[in-house]
Amino acid sequence: MFILIFFILMVMVLLSVGFFTLLERKVLSYCQLRLGPNKVGYCGVFQPFSDGMKLFFKETSWPLNSNILVYYFCPLFSLIQSLFIWILFPFYINCVEFSFGLLFFLSCSSLSVYFLMICGWSSNSIYSILGCVRSISQSISYEVALALILFCYFLLIDSYTFYDLKLFQFYLWFSFISFPMFFCWLSCCMAETNRSPFDFSEGESELVSGFNVEYGSGGFAYLFISEYSSIIFICLVTVMLFLGGDYVSFFFYMKLVFMCYFFIWVRASFPRYRYDKLMFLSWKCYLPISLNYVFFFCLLKLLIFYHFFL
Repeated sequence: MFILIFFILMVMVLLSVGFFTLLERKVLSYCQLRLGPNKVGYCGVFQPFSDGMKLFFKETSWPLNSNILVYYFCPLFSLIQSLFIWILFPFYINCVEFSFGLLFFLSCSSLSVYFLMICGWSSNSIYSILGCVRSISQSISYEVALALILFCYFLLIDSYTFYDLKLFQFYLWFSFISFPMFFCWLSCCMAETNRSPFDFSEGESELVSGFNVEYGSGGFAYLFISEYSSIIFICLVTVMLFLGGDYVSFFFYMKLVFMCYFFIWVRASFPRYRYDKLMFLSWKCYLPISLNYVFFFCLLKLLIFYHFFL
């Protein structure tokens, strides 16, 4: 039963990735005063499926100097990693409940760095190597702040499961008790998923397309799907962590759609950051803030323990 439900979940995730790309193209087009996809199907509804068929039916080519085996299989493993993390999706029934779900999320999300590195290295191209070096340094820098922010809530709720996040936010969302942390988390998530204004691994003006510059047809499609499914899951974790986490209600999915829209809205509104400022922001701004919040939450936990048990 679990295998069947997980298979249905994978199909729904792939469908949601397609419609998320359609939403992104539509929102960006209206922000830039143009129409966007409007020819394939009613208002361009079938455009993602048309693009997917075009990518998978295109002829596959590869660089002569590349490491062929690694070059071919790395995008597929990247897709498997980004879909595997969806095992943490909080079902109401027929699910495997992880005692250490959020730790599993941190472990799986840190694996994506390796696939960026291997994709850039196996292409044997100067531009792909530059893109992968920049994306690795960016991901590792922001993973530290991301893990420290999560550690604060581990301290507060004494648990690593999504279900306990839902219980603790029954009366008050965590975004209200730590509002600056919420915005730090959002910008760290954008940097972790290589989204604007932190999309340095694929800076068009200086790197052409970043670590995936040599990929086309199916390989590019796998990398594209893995990136967008990771974005949707990060939005899910954000809603679970800061915006209530009541995953049995319809309102939860409205908040999830709004978070996906927020990622697109930021892309349409802000220019790309400068790379040295990105690193400065991580190590000189977000890291001290998150460390101070760790001490604050330790103090809060001590006060709660003193009040209830002494």
